[in-house]
Amino acid sequence: MPDLGAYTTEIVSAYLASLSLLGVLICWIWLRARRVKRALAQVETRLKRKTHG
Repeated sequence: MPDLGAYTTEIVSAYLASLSLLGVLICWIWLRARRVKRALAQVETRLKRKTHG
């Protein structure tokens, strides 16, 4: 690991905070995409029933 001097704690904390935020955003986007995909499938099913039923 490179020598970060007196600011090692602050630099490592900033990297950890950034990576944590990226992880939270990725999870949020993934969960939202699943929810939207499920909602779209429901809408498509309802539309198919109306046109074929």
